[in-house]
Order: sequence, then structure tokens, then C-alpha cells
Amino acid sequence: MRVGRPWSAAGIVAGGAVLVLLAPAAPSVAQAPTTTKPLPLERLFDNRAVGDDTAPGTVDFDGAGNSLSAQDLRAAGWTPGRTIALDAARLTWPRSAGSARPDNVIADGQSVQLRGRGDALTFLVASSTPGGPGAGASGTGRVRYRDGSSGTYTLSAPDWRAGPAATKAVGLPHVNTADGQRPEAARLYAVTVPLRGDRQVGSVTLPKDPGPGADLHVFAVSLRQPAPGWTGSWAASTAGYTKVGPWTDQTLRLVVHTSAGGPGARIRLENTFAAAPVDIGHATVALQAGGAAASDTPVPLTFRGRAGTSIPAGAQVFSDPVSFPVPADANLLVSIHLPGPVAAVPVHTQATQRSFLSAPGSGDRTGEAGADAYTGTLTTWPFLTGVDVRGGPGSVVALGDSITDGTKSTMDANRRWPDVLARRLRDPSSGVPAYGVVNSGISANRVVTDVYPGDGVSTVTSGVSAASRLERDVLAQTSARTVVVFQGINDLRWGTSAESVIAGLKGLAARAHARGLRVVGGTITPCEGEALCTADADARRSVVNAFIRDNGGVFDAVLDFDAVVRDPAHPSRILPAYDSGDHLHPGDAGLKAMADAIPLRTLMGQ
Repeated sequence: MRVGRPWSAAGIVAGGAVLVLLAPAAPSVAQAPTTTKPLPLERLFDNRAVGDDTAPGTVDFDGAGNSLSAQDLRAAGWTPGRTIALDAARLTWPRSAGSARPDNVIADGQSVQLRGRGDALTFLVASSTPGGPGAGASGTGRVRYRDGSSGTYTLSAPDWRAGPAATKAVGLPHVNTADGQRPEAARLYAVTVPLRGDRQVGSVTLPKDPGPGADLHVFAVSLRQPAPGWTGSWAASTAGYTKVGPWTDQTLRLVVHTSAGGPGARIRLENTFAAAPVDIGHATVALQAGGAAASDTPVPLTFRGRAGTSIPAGAQVFSDPVSFPVPADANLLVSIHLPGPVAAVPVHTQATQRSFLSAPGSGDRTGEAGADAYTGTLTTWPFLTGVDVRGGPGSVVALGDSITDGTKSTMDANRRWPDVLARRLRDPSSGVPAYGVVNSGISANRVVTDVYPGDGVSTVTSGVSAASRLERDVLAQTSARTVVVFQGINDLRWGTSAESVIAGLKGLAARAHARGLRVVGGTITPCEGEALCTADADARRSVVNAFIRDNGGVFDAVLDFDAVVRDPAHPSRILPAYDSGDHLHPGDAGLKAMADAIPLRTLMGQ
């Protein structure tokens, strides 16, 4: 179904994130002839989605007279022509958005001019249904490579009014209609599909019209470039969006612990789940001397050559590379000045690490080596989600829940099992590359359920599900090579069936394999004695673990964490020497035993 008025021929737009996708674009031997000359995406636009609030009835996005608010988009920082970084892809929000010209294309087999290499394609998309909110739209497109080969991909776009908040790129508070503006959520989505990274892309054909029930709209498309020469050294996953302060003209001094080292660095800041942009005044990086004190004058960071930046709602930003020797296994101070006011922040709550905050109105203290300005403390990581270092062989990503997050390990001691694993990898005698290890654990996180819905200020900081955050927290991580999937106990404790958890784990593994990652599964550890770890939950855990151990090729290798920490005399419980005391989380000794039991070669294959 096509509801927009014809304009050119066809169009496509891009963005990147987590939604599904799922036929890898493996090239076929057959060479399908191009039937339509590829054109730049903007020349294919044939539909208007964005209109001014003062004349809402003049724009018909969905065939029923409804549209997105130009004012809402500007309030989110999505201004016409602006580059929006999503999941390591850089997309351009249409310059025509909010004007009298089309700003998106309704997919119907158009050929889009797109050239270069990348490890994935990111589309900024949404579907629409004229009869009201629908179930979304999906279709198969084709990537044509310059060597004459081609491959297919599946592009799935949720409905702009009914799609999930957990995987949105940006959410808006209103829908414009012919009868005026309604307070109803509107959403756009970034969907990423795999490419053959060893081939030059020549063009991309959009999916055909999915039928009379819905339209698939493309606003932008981009090749996501890999990050050669960079290794992820530290990461934290955004777990929620919480109220603070408000923080006004204050400086955060965040303490993070490196895994890999290198001669240069860059940081990643994200405004995940936010409804409004955030301004960053200045940022610096330094080695920690102790507490909030730096060992030397902090090194200034820039963003595309500027001292500060603004991060649109839902987007991310990388700092420019800086020559700053980063030791392995060391604490860094990343200082961020927030001119403010900032009333809510995307945050990783269970840092198990003390960081610091200057007083309200104290101004930019990012350049100070001393600790005197930092009178407050934090046990969270707001905005900061990554530190990368120059060089290195790439990264291992640990995807998990509170056990991976380090809950119940010693504060400020860096004794999470991924920390211990990183130290083992640096042993020259291991015979394994000294991978960086990035921690994508979130306390109370689940495989298949979005505990935090992905939208709005909330005290819930359990994150969206592993399925919803896989793109952001694993597939888009810098130079990820291997992912260790160790998750599921929270699903089981809260009543999810073993079959649902198994299906969720299979889905995670399939998506990671489609991007070329090695996938290692970890068995779920016991927890009898904790309130929600009933006999029924343990029985379901046994079913899931049986699948993980004998998974039929779903995983490339298995880490039997259950066997490592369980009490041989009472297998449904953690061995007392490894128990933190709550019967659910291993303590320092248990976490070390888990990391020490990992055959390092399983992280790289044989």
C-alpha cells in the first residue's frame, strides 16, 4: 500500500539499533541485474511525515491525516540535516523534515545509491497503517556489491504509534492529526542488518511494498563503519533513565577501570532513553591518583574538533582520539562538565565503584587535577558508556545480569568476573590475544522481558531485555569479536518458562552469529535459599542448562559456570565458600573461580 504522493522513484533512509532483522546479507553467486538506476536516498523521498504544529492537517504520513511534530523533533535535538549517531552508525536526519518537501520514502523496491564498505547497514525506519496503529511491516531487500555479487536482508519496522519503546531510536510525545494535536507517543526506529564487510557496496534495493495493510517508511540509511585500530577497554550498559538534582553547572568525575591498554583513547557518551538533548560543556581524561584526584593534569577531549557537544535524545557521541597512554588494569577519571540544568539522566546504576560530583553552580572543573571541588559521591555511571584504546586485537563482550555486573563484589576493588578474565588475558603465556573485556551486565536484567519499558523517567533500572539491547550493548561495541551470553536466572525467578528463555538465548546467538561474532554460552548458576529461587524455578533452570550444555551448535562453546560454583553436596545451592551471603550472587571468591575456569581458547576458537 502506498499512501504518499509520488515524487521520484523510491527511497531509503537509515538509522541503527536493536530491533530485529534477520537474514544476513550473505552474497549470492548469482548476479541480479539492476532494473532501476540507483539514486541518492533524498531523491527518492515520496512521502511527508513531519509537519508544523500550527498546520497539522497539511501533512499525511500514514494515509489517515496523521503526522510527526516538527516542534517535538526539534525539542529532542533532531533538527533538519543533523547527524544522529546511533549504535556506532552516523545517520543524517532529512534536511527536508518539517518543510513542504518529502522527508521519507515508502519502500517499494527502489534502488538506493550507497557506496563503501561497512560491517552493517543501519536504517532509520517506521511503519504506518491508515486504519490506526498496526503490527509493523517487514520485507526483503537486496544489497548489490561492486564485484557483481548480491545478498538479501530482512528489514522489519515497528509501527510509529504502536511499536515498542524498548527499541526506539527516538520517542516523541505527540501525534498531529487533522483535528489537532493528540498527547500520544510517536516513535522512530533504527534497525541494523549485516553486510559482507570484505566487499564494496554498490547499491541497496529497498523491500517491496509489504501489501495493503501497512507501509514501510525509510528516513535514512548508512553504512556502519567498523573501528579498525580500536579496542573496547571498558563499557557500561544503560539500565534506565532516572531523576537527578537537577544538576546545574556541575562536573561529574567518573571512575572506570580499564581492561586493555593502548597509546591513545576516546570515550563514548550516550543519551539513551532520553526525551531531550543534553549539553556537554567540556570533558577530560586522566589517570586516578586516589579518590577524585588525578595523577597529572587531565587531558582535554574534543568532539569533532569542539570542546563541547550536544547529544540528541536517544543518540550517542564519540570523542575525538587523543594521545593519552592508557595502562591496562588501571583506574581512569573521566570528567564531564554539565552546564545544565539536567533533571534526569541515562544511567548504569550498579557501578560497584565510587565516582564524584562537584557542587551545584561550581562550574567546569574538568581540567583540575585536585579533588577539592568534588564534594559529592556517586555509585552510578551517568552518560558514559565506553572507553576505547588505540591498537589491540578487539574485545570480548560479557552480556549478563547482576552476576556479570558485579553485584555483591567488593566496592572499588574491580573483582567482577569480567575484570578477573581481563587480567588472565594479559598473561603472555596464555597463547590468546590480549582482548579487551567490556562488561554489558545489568543488575536484574532479563533475556526476554523489558523490565524498564525503555521510555520515561523511572526508578526502575533493570534495563530493557537482552533481546532489546543486543544491538547497542553487544553488536555495536567497538571491535567486538566474541560475546559470552550468561543470563536467564531473573527470567526464571519471575516465572518465565524454560522454553521462552531457551528461545530467547537462541535468538541472541543467531543475531550475533549473523554479525560474525563468536558466541559462548554460560550455564545459569544455582540460587536455592533466595526468596524467588523456588524448587520450580530450579527445575526450569535445569532444563535451560541442559539445553546450553547440549545446544546443537547454537553456541560455539559453553562455559559451565553452574558446575564451577555449585555445592557438590547440594547442587541447587551455591557452594558456601563462593556465596556472597544472599544465595544468589557469588562473592569475590566465586566470581574469581568463574573467571579462572574459562578455557581462554574458547574465546577465540581452536
